[in-house]
This record gives sequence, structure tokens and C-alpha cells, in this order.
Amino acid sequence: MSGTQSELKYKRLLLKLSGEALAGDGAYGIDPEVVGRLAKEISEAAAAGCQISVVVGGGNIFRGLQGAARGMERATADYMGMLATVMNALALSGALSQLKTSSRVLSAIPMTTVCESYVRPKALHHLRKGRVVIFAAGTGNPFFTTDTAATLRAIEMGCDAVVKATQVDGIYSADPKTTPDAVRYDALSYSEVLARDLKVMDGAAIALARDNRLPVVVFSIAEPGNLLKLLKGEARATVIQPG
Repeated sequence: MSGTQSELKYKRLLLKLSGEALAGDGAYGIDPEVVGRLAKEISEAAAAGCQISVVVGGGNIFRGLQGAARGMERATADYMGMLATVMNALALSGALSQLKTSSRVLSAIPMTTVCESYVRPKALHHLRKGRVVIFAAGTGNPFFTTDTAATLRAIEMGCDAVVKATQVDGIYSADPKTTPDAVRYDALSYSEVLARDLKVMDGAAIALARDNRLPVVVFSIAEPGNLLKLLKGEARATVIQPG
């Protein structure tokens, strides 16, 4: 265990990244420069002693809901989206490897040629060994988002919190980029998030976090070094927790 771990507010957490975050300024695909920057944030967190795991979405490659909206069967579209998350997870793992940070990709859909299958004791073992664990393929089931997968894995791993990385420094009453007078919240209860229909995570993810008393933290990943600041309790963020 790192000697600096005692200084961390969160000693074990799950970071939720959107697939779009990996695309950078592009509308589609993976921007290696952006992935490298995100990997550096995660590498710094691991070096500080945090046992960190990651769930990354697949919207930069394929989004199941959009496929279903265009006439594709929803379950098939969702499985395609899960495969997209595996591609993103492998890209992130590769970037971590370049930084000499050990990581493992664990997929909810078995594909042993490219990564390990998700097995809870195995994932916990990797975390205890200081490896970054990247969970891929969502929950392995259609009709569930990667937000729900992130919350589920955070609970299974016994994380102190699930942290959602966004482009703004917390939760607002409306999009602050288009609504200048949007109200920013420092803290919210799960019930307030659901009642106000704040679109930070889907309702199933918030309800799952509520039922298991798992804090949800929303912060900006756009500012370099912000993940490490968050671990130390220094970053601006909104915390969703029991009221």
C-alpha cells in the first residue's frame, strides 16, 4: 500500500468515462492524444495509492439507442454498443501501458482472445495488486447503460464512490454552456436528482446507488490533474449521497 494513500479522501473508486470523451473534438472514433491525457490522469491516481477501476462508454463508436431508433432491434444494437466499449477499454489500457502503469481489461462478454472475462474475485485481486481495472461490455446485458454498469461494478468492488467525469465542474440545473444562469449544486440527495430529472446519470444507476448508499461524485475531467485533486478532496465537484 502506498504511503500516500492515507492522504486520499477516496482510497478505492470507480471512474466512469463517456465514450465521447475519448473522441476529443472529433465527432467519432478515438483520439490517441486525448486517450493519452486521460490515461495520465488515471496513472497519477494509481501512483498516489488509489485502487482505481474504470468503466468507459462506447458512444464515440456506436450507441445502441441510436441504432434502435433507426430500426435495429434494441438488444442487437445494445450488444454492438457493448463491443464498442471493449475497443475503448483496450485503447485506454494500451495508453496506460505506455505510461508503465499496469492495467487489466475485464469484459462482461467473454472474449478471451483479447481480454480477461469479468470475474469478481479476479477483479478484486487486480485492484489489491495496484492494477487499474477497466471494466468493458457494460453489464453484459442489453437495456442497461454503462452508467448502470459503472454503479454496479463500484458496488461489487466495494468502492468509496463512483465518479462520473464530465466537461463541467459538477451538476447544474441546466446545461451551463447554453444556460448562463444555470444553478450549480454542491450536494444533492438521490431523491433530489430523480425528482428534478437531472440528467447526470440514468435513473436506474441513481436508484442502484441510492439502494446501496454509494456516493456519486460528478466533476470535470477537462482540467489537467483534476482527478488527483478529487482524490484529495480538493476539486470542485457535486456529491450525490444519502440525505
